[in-house]
Amino acid sequence: MRSELAYIHTDARIGKDVVIEPFSYIAGDVEIGDGTWIGPNVTIMDGARIGRKCRIFPDAVISAIPQDMKYAGEESTAEIGDNVTIRECVTVNRGTKVSHKTVIGNNTLLMAYVHIAHDCVVGNNCILVNSVGLAGEVIIDDWAILGGTTVVHQFVNIGGHVMIGGGSKVRKDVPPYVKVDREPLTYLGINSIGLTRRNFSNEKIEEIHEIYRLIYQKGLNFTQAMEKIENEMPATSERDYILSFIKKSKRGIIKG
Repeated sequence: MRSELAYIHTDARIGKDVVIEPFSYIAGDVEIGDGTWIGPNVTIMDGARIGRKCRIFPDAVISAIPQDMKYAGEESTAEIGDNVTIRECVTVNRGTKVSHKTVIGNNTLLMAYVHIAHDCVVGNNCILVNSVGLAGEVIIDDWAILGGTTVVHQFVNIGGHVMIGGGSKVRKDVPPYVKVDREPLTYLGINSIGLTRRNFSNEKIEEIHEIYRLIYQKGLNFTQAMEKIENEMPATSERDYILSFIKKSKRGIIKG
């Protein structure tokens, strides 16, 4: 159903069973997947690529040009996965020449007033609570949860299964599986409740605990801790993910 009170450019590529409510604006270089609901007063601009069965609530703006002084009009996209919920007044800017795209993964929830800047990548099954703000080129891995009004510095990476307390200022990379809060942002333990809900075994949770004990609680520096983990702990996907994340960190990881 497409309301006669909505503006839909004739070049827009609209899938089956898409509902577009009154007073929404759909530009020409737009793709919307089957079964998606576009609420009233939504603005979807050139470069938007929206998946199937998404829900986009009033006053959201998808694929506006970046708020980046270096942007020079290059073609780029804002790519939204399947089953994504985008609540009121969310803004998702499209990419720049850095990567030419901003990406939101499947099954992710962006609550009201969230801002996603240019060239960000948000993984699958993430939750960004009300008024979270991501600066440019932030990467968030799958299953991360960011509490309300959290702000994330540009270029920061946030690992999978992370829980970040509301009102946080994220200036450094946050490694996988942990809980963080306080100012400055501090390691508080691993996200054991979240991991249990996602069917991590007790043995696997204890393995992750032991890795972070070495990193944060044994008086070792990061280099010493990494060497000890590599040399003394058996290789697993979780161990290797943590080690790889820390080794690739350019901003450095949060302190204990």
